[in-house]
Amino acid sequence: MFGSTVLEVAIGLTFCYGTLALVVSTLQEALAAAFSLRANMLLDAVKRMLDDPRCEALAQSLYDHPLVNPQGAKHDGKNGRRPLSVRPSYIEPAHFAIALLESLRSNPAIPLQAAIEALPDEQVKRVLLALYRQSSGDLQRFQDGIAGWFNSAMERLSGVYKRRQLLISFLLALLLTILLNIDSIHLFQTLWQNPALAAQIKAAPTALDAEALRRLWAMPIGWSTFPPQLDTAFALQLAGWLITAGTTLFGAPFWFDLLQRAVQLRSTGAKPQAQPQALARAVPDTSPTQS
Repeated sequence: MFGSTVLEVAIGLTFCYGTLALVVSTLQEALAAAFSLRANMLLDAVKRMLDDPRCEALAQSLYDHPLVNPQGAKHDGKNGRRPLSVRPSYIEPAHFAIALLESLRSNPAIPLQAAIEALPDEQVKRVLLALYRQSSGDLQRFQDGIAGWFNSAMERLSGVYKRRQLLISFLLALLLTILLNIDSIHLFQTLWQNPALAAQIKAAPTALDAEALRRLWAMPIGWSTFPPQLDTAFALQLAGWLITAGTTLFGAPFWFDLLQRAVQLRSTGAKPQAQPQALARAVPDTSPTQS
């Protein structure tokens, strides 16, 4: 009975955490697409790399290149500027290098080294001159160096983006946790006292559908009285909210894989007890014998 209760509590908790993490990841992807978070962060990183904060010089020329931005930007006849109506969310390092190299060589009459030395920003000029001198004038090696420079910058950007997404994920999870009152401490206590609440969970859901939400609402979550009273019980409830929100940082695949393992363990049943030796001697052997 003890092992069965532990399994049911584990199944109920992992299902609740996995479903909440799936909801959070869905909302997070929707927000990222609606506000173009990846594209905006990429544009900001390129503008910092090329020291073009208003995207009017080298960064603008780079984003106008069809390898970087296949759809391009439309020309504004009023002021001659071309606003970035469409922004890519990913740039291939080799394409970045080709686009930047062609932007530097916009005037074929000017040598490449002279075009680099004419750049207004000292930091960008030093980086490109160092890469050009290291390549000994070989355009392919120079292009590979630019691609490596861009790739290292994107690795740093990826780390910043992941940390920002983790913060957004935690805040979304905390908001949903409070709205739905998913208190991990209360959830654990209720499932421990009544493990049959998790018995209906047979497997991990394949998608965020109506059946998954129905199972979620069958769990001991939600508000019975609102607003809560600010007492010691509320402090314990707040701790339960923080625990629940923190579990979403592991991601839905982690929890659903753990849930699948727990359900499989439950389906195997208890290990049959060994037959006493005295009873085994009393029971005749009815197995067929070989002649």
